[in-house]
Amino acid sequence: MFDIRRISTSRWWHKKKSWILFSIFLFLIFVRITKGSIYKDFYYFISKPFWPGESQKELILKSLNQEYLIKLNLLKKDNVRLRKILNLQESSDNDAILAAVISRKTGSWWRQIILNKGSKDGVQIGSIVVGPGGLLGRVKSTSFFTSSVILLTSPESKVGVWMDRIQINGLLIGSGDDYPNLVLYSKDADLKVGDFVSSSPASTLLPPNIPIGIVHSIEKPFQTKKTAKISLLAKPHSIDWVQILKVKI
Repeated sequence: MFDIRRISTSRWWHKKKSWILFSIFLFLIFVRITKGSIYKDFYYFISKPFWPGESQKELILKSLNQEYLIKLNLLKKDNVRLRKILNLQESSDNDAILAAVISRKTGSWWRQIILNKGSKDGVQIGSIVVGPGGLLGRVKSTSFFTSSVILLTSPESKVGVWMDRIQINGLLIGSGDDYPNLVLYSKDADLKVGDFVSSSPASTLLPPNIPIGIVHSIEKPFQTKKTAKISLLAKPHSIDWVQILKVKI
């Protein structure tokens, strides 16, 4: 009797086990056919309490807005830079060479830039270099492919300038910082902040009437001269393209 019940129970268990395995098999087939949509929907509901909150959503949206603003500002700067390049190209003629700035030393004592045009392109020592805004400096040396430009801010630079409002010549001397010194050999000159400075018609190094800068500040006059700091119109630390003027003085 005991053996009969044991055999009967064993058969019932094997039969139930078969149905369980068969049901699992059918479920897997169903998941396969539906491509896991039931599982995904189930995961949707059980994971919902752990979704990012509204505060995180706002943070992400704020970050996206900041990213878009940064990209917009970069595009605006690129647009301005390209317009400056186009203006240089439009004003170029047979007496000018368009060149790119490939290196710059605009800090401390050494204030110069290196251009990607050299003697093979017709660049000569003493050639005038201008950028968007006005005069930058003069070519000091050349190689076959490059040229080095001494900036107006370099202590090596000395050029004659003209003050149109008061009709007087002066001398612009680099001081090693961003504001070269203007020297007028007349302590009574009616110099004012904001006065415009250009290259002098009397200069033996530059062609006349090239824009240079404006008077930034005026220092106390000496016995025989008056000095001032000049803010240059062309900023060498932010200019990428320049013109090299092949001018015969």
